[in-house]
Amino acid sequence: MSAGDGTVGKALDVLDRVAAIGRPVRFGEVLAQAAYPKPTLYRFMQTLTNQGMLAYDPDRQTYSLGVRLVRLAHAAWAQSSLAPIARPWLDKLSHDTGETIHLAQLDQGQVLYVDKRNAARPVEMFAQAGKVGPAYCTGVGKAMLAWLDPDALRDALQRQAFHRFTAQTLANRDQLVVELEAIRVRGFAFDREEHEPGIICVAAPILTRAGRVMGALSITSTTASTTLAALTERAPQIIATAAEIAAEAESWRFPEQH
Repeated sequence: MSAGDGTVGKALDVLDRVAAIGRPVRFGEVLAQAAYPKPTLYRFMQTLTNQGMLAYDPDRQTYSLGVRLVRLAHAAWAQSSLAPIARPWLDKLSHDTGETIHLAQLDQGQVLYVDKRNAARPVEMFAQAGKVGPAYCTGVGKAMLAWLDPDALRDALQRQAFHRFTAQTLANRDQLVVELEAIRVRGFAFDREEHEPGIICVAAPILTRAGRVMGALSITSTTASTTLAALTERAPQIIATAAEIAAEAESWRFPEQH
């Protein structure tokens, strides 16, 4: 949150904290995490509840995300997400490959998964539609980072945690920059078990004609069922699919990301 965001920024921060907990939450739990005095936080939560952004259960004395947020989320999904446009291509790619397909966009330097198609034999993994994940160690994340303009990339790199999830995770900014250069040369990205052990993928960016990043698409599998070399053979297919989604998105005047 920027220091200049004022009351609106603080209220959104409270919503983020409630959402991050992932279940109905008591006031004291939010207070323990938030950097606001008790009266200030209470005022924010009361206002958010009055506006339908939070819902309060008086019996359990808990807060949860409100129905108004659901309406806003649905509108955002329909207007600003690639998901409605990309749906038929995701269906086809999933059918043709028999693998898990992910569609993602960048959100504040992180990966927002906006849609997913499961493989014929689904694999339990972190990535699910609506979840936010790291960009520096996922195929879709690196595919998007690689084509950001210099200013946007500089900002995104500052937002990466470089936590070591596995032995394969890129450990620092310098390693990631080298990897992003390689991705631009070959035209697609890999996840080499960098976020989760046993999970591998090949990913391609979804770009406007001007080269601006709209999102990314990946084919994901496991080391138990295939190899990275085998997934690499799918690269032309996923690059072509990404280009088709991009062309359709531009024809619908998809709002460019800033």
